[in-house]
Amino acid sequence: MIKQRLDRIIIRQPDDWHLHLRDGAMMQAVAPLSAARFGRAIIMPNLSPPVVTGAQASAYRDRIMASLPAETNFRPLMTCYLTEDSDADDLAAAYRNDIITAVKLYPAGSTTNSASGIANFDKIRPILERMADIGLPLCVHGEVTDPDVDIFDREAVFIDKVLKPIRKKVPDLKVIMEHITTTDAVDYVRDSRSNLAATITTHHLIINRNHILAGGIKPHYYCLPVAKREKHRIALVQAAISGDKRFFLGTDSAPHTDSNKLQSCGCAGCFTAINTISCLAEVFDVAGKMDKLESFTSLAGPRFYDLAPNKGFVTLTRGDVVVHPDHINTADGPITVFDPGFPLHWRVE
Repeated sequence: MIKQRLDRIIIRQPDDWHLHLRDGAMMQAVAPLSAARFGRAIIMPNLSPPVVTGAQASAYRDRIMASLPAETNFRPLMTCYLTEDSDADDLAAAYRNDIITAVKLYPAGSTTNSASGIANFDKIRPILERMADIGLPLCVHGEVTDPDVDIFDREAVFIDKVLKPIRKKVPDLKVIMEHITTTDAVDYVRDSRSNLAATITTHHLIINRNHILAGGIKPHYYCLPVAKREKHRIALVQAAISGDKRFFLGTDSAPHTDSNKLQSCGCAGCFTAINTISCLAEVFDVAGKMDKLESFTSLAGPRFYDLAPNKGFVTLTRGDVVVHPDHINTADGPITVFDPGFPLHWRVE
C-alpha cells in the first residue's frame, strides 16, 4: 500500500535484494546500518574463502546476527556461492531447512572474490536442474570475463552466450539478473517469461560512465558491473519507476576501505547502505513517480521470492536538504559513502 499526502509518504519497510556485509570488523560496522533501514537483505557469499555450503551459510548468518542490536527485526537471507564442485544435496538441504534463500553464480574472475566462480557452465547444469526442481532461485552476476570482450559489452554478451543457453536448457529455473546496467538486460527481462527478474542498484540509477571518467577518475564511483552510457542509465530509471514487478531494488552496497579504493588497482564497489532510500526518493520524485517507489523497494522483491511484504512501514518526508555522513569509520579504516552529486530532500523517519 502507499499513502501520499503533500510532501509525506508512507511505504512498507524496504528490502535489499543484493547486499555485501563482508565479515569481521567491517561487518561489525556496516551490518547495523543496513539493519536499521531494511527489513531483509539477500547477503552475498563472496567472502574469502567464499560461503559454499549450508553449514558455512548458517555460521555466517550467526556472525551477522551477533553484530546487530538484540532488538533488531532485520533478517539476513543467506546465499551459497556456486562452484563447479558444489554439492546439490547440500544446497537442497540448506534451502529446505531455511538456511539459504538463493544460490549465487559468479563467472570466474568477474568481480571481488570471484576466483572460485564458474568457468565451465556445462558442469553446473545438473545442479541448476536440481534447483529448478525444488524452486531454489539462482542469483546471477551477469558478465562474461573473456579478455577479448570489451568491459562495456560484457553484460550483453553474457545474456546471449551464457544466460540464454542456460535458461533454454533449464527453462523452469528461477533467475534473478543482479545489478543490471544496460538496455539489453532491461529488454531481455521484459521479453521473458515470469521466472526471470532483475535487481537495479541505487548508484546505477544515478551515475553513468562519465561520472567515473570525465574530468578525472572518480574511484568511489567505480563498480562492477561498471556504469554504462547515459542511454542505459535512462533505461534503468524507466524500468525502476515503471511499476513492473520484475524489477526491484538490490543496492549492491559494497563497502571497501578508502585505502583499498584509492590505489593503483582499486576495488570495485559503491557504499550506499546509509543514503539509498533518500537517493531513490529523489530519483522517483524527479520522475513524478513517487507512487511507484513502494513497488520497487518493498513489494516486487518479496513477490518474486514468494515472501510476504514486511509488516512494518517507514515514513518519508520531503523538506530541507538531508545531510548524510560522507564516510563511516571502521576498525579497518574509513569507508566513503556514495555521493549522488545532487542534494537530497527526502528524510526517512
